[in-house]
Amino acid sequence: MMYVGLDVSQKSTAICVVNERGQRQWRGTCPSDPHVLASQLKRHAGADARIGIETGAMTPWLVHGLRQAGLTVDCLDARRVKAALQMRLNKTDQNDAEGLAQVMRTGWYRPVHVKSLDAHRARSLLGARAQLVGMRTRLTNIIRGILKTSGMLPGSGRGLRFDRRVEELIQDDQEVCMVVRPLLATLRHVGEQITTFDKAVLRQVRADPTCRLLMSVPGNGALSSLVYVSTVEDPKRFSRSRAVGAHLRLTPRRYQSGDIDRSGRISRCGDSLARTLMYEAAIVILHRVKRASQLSEWAQAIAQ
Repeated sequence: MMYVGLDVSQKSTAICVVNERGQRQWRGTCPSDPHVLASQLKRHAGADARIGIETGAMTPWLVHGLRQAGLTVDCLDARRVKAALQMRLNKTDQNDAEGLAQVMRTGWYRPVHVKSLDAHRARSLLGARAQLVGMRTRLTNIIRGILKTSGMLPGSGRGLRFDRRVEELIQDDQEVCMVVRPLLATLRHVGEQITTFDKAVLRQVRADPTCRLLMSVPGNGALSSLVYVSTVEDPKRFSRSRAVGAHLRLTPRRYQSGDIDRSGRISRCGDSLARTLMYEAAIVILHRVKRASQLSEWAQAIAQ
């Protein structure tokens, strides 16, 4: 049995192959392309080798490509692997690849689930929309700040109402117009793109039976349904439903040593977008939805 470590960078990937005794058999570098990597790995390690690759931006594409080529690939949590790699004196791509190969050989790792490319596309859609929503908020605050310095207060409205109110305030001040109107035009364009993303989310949700089922819960919308489905993806990978909360880092951190045993706030590691949208959905279910449901009654009992 051969064990392989892949240290991936944007243009190239360092490869190291070791045997069962940890002896290096081959190492080299090739372009970060799954077809090229598969060819090199089959040639130098064999089709039955166990391959380890760290989590990263290019990992889903490479892992799915290598698995389609018939290779056995495990994805390793980069934060956990970092502790093992830091023990090496010299930090190089080749040394990191060899370190990953040794981790694969010893088995001291926990494989990370690699989501499907469809799930990643859904996440990209939600992430891009979230970025635009943040841009809209920042642009609105910038416009408000500029107007306040001139004694103009647009009020608490937003959207078209905010747009019209700002135009009314600045129409007689050319200097303020010169600064605010380009920002206002950008704000309109960002709003249009958010609407485009919202329509794309709705199309994707309507095509997914699981998302439609989740949306039948009063207060649960398209965004929270899609982010939940794309995050969990395969429910069978969780031993029980409570494990999903831990996966989203919604469980408290714990520090225990000797007589000290402290429980802190939630760890907030990992998927912040999923936590944000799930939190918003929970607030809506608890405080805005008037129609009773088993979920809202259960949540109210916990809150009390």
